[in-house]
Amino acid sequence: MGYSGARGGLDAIRAAETLTRRRRLAGDSDWLDLDQVSERLRLAVDRVQGEGGLWAPDLAARAFRQAEGDVIEASQLVRAYRSTLPRVAYSLPVHADEMTILRRIVPAYRTPPGPQLLGRTLDYTGRLIDLTPDDEARAEAASEPRPAEPDSALPEPSADGVDPRRPVRMLDVLRSLDLAVDRRASDDPEPFDITRKPARPGAPRSAWLAAMARAETGALMNLWYRNVLGPDGYIHEVTLGEVRHGHLPVRVAHPHTGNPVDIGSVRATETEAIEDLDGLEEDRTKFDVGYGMCFGHNERKAIAMANLDISAWRDAGRTSLQQSILLTTDGLDSSGFLEHLKLPHYVTFRSMVERKQAVRAALAEMDRRDAAHADVAALLAEQPPEADCVSSLTADRETV
Repeated sequence: MGYSGARGGLDAIRAAETLTRRRRLAGDSDWLDLDQVSERLRLAVDRVQGEGGLWAPDLAARAFRQAEGDVIEASQLVRAYRSTLPRVAYSLPVHADEMTILRRIVPAYRTPPGPQLLGRTLDYTGRLIDLTPDDEARAEAASEPRPAEPDSALPEPSADGVDPRRPVRMLDVLRSLDLAVDRRASDDPEPFDITRKPARPGAPRSAWLAAMARAETGALMNLWYRNVLGPDGYIHEVTLGEVRHGHLPVRVAHPHTGNPVDIGSVRATETEAIEDLDGLEEDRTKFDVGYGMCFGHNERKAIAMANLDISAWRDAGRTSLQQSILLTTDGLDSSGFLEHLKLPHYVTFRSMVERKQAVRAALAEMDRRDAAHADVAALLAEQPPEADCVSSLTADRETV
């Protein structure tokens, strides 16, 4: 039976799009408002913003709703929209110490400088499904007062002027004890812009930090886990120094005065991972610190990022770790390659089928020739010639 390629028509594609849109708009439940998505499903919306590379909560909620809860699909919608926007200005650099903290934990120290702010987290709740009847849950939700805005609940600075929402970071504590390798550079090079040019192995640290900040969370976690416990064979003494989640200002230069002015804020998660140096060429009396920061509240991603940052720094290009970070963790790249397999591949598959058929025909020809040689050999064995022709000719020549 021969192979014949099938063809998909434009009408079928339009019908599939119409079916998807109709089912999304006309479900049996009530219309899902954007504020419900952004407020009730905030972690998913934050992931969409982080992997889409654009801080726009309403737009991310809209994309998440359009993608029917598919984070990667929503991230692709956001990133595609982002690519259409003009760059009207560049923001000014903002120090991470300016973050107004909503949550801060320091696993490495029991009593760190500044408070431990647990904030809004699921870390300490049991992993049990809440089976409260829906009517009771609705009544409870209706009776709950609206939570105050985080900024309005900020505690006042202490008498010594220390702001509990802006505590000393863990890395500064290690530096004060002379326990941290000082990798601060005297120059201030421009960061690598992965949105304008592709990053390849050998790119500066800013490139792999930016790539990880936009990476797919699951891919980053998998790479970190493989790097720590997997077949790569690295065993790291991993200690999480600090996790922060809070607001960072967005600052630009005023177009007329040139003075810096804050025009808004973004939420971000920041982590520091402490690495115990034990290499032959490393200072074993000190620690080194990896860094991670990403949009929104995504602690898994930021922690994996910080650990991979210090791993890539220590690796110094000896293995393929940088390549894995730069080229295999982007969710849009990997999912795009995977999804394209569903598109028509008639030509390529037909060529594969023809190659298989050609190989099969060649093998059949070889089998036929082998069988013919076997028949001749069998015939010679049954009826051997009286004299070998070649030997006879040789003997005749020697005689002459």
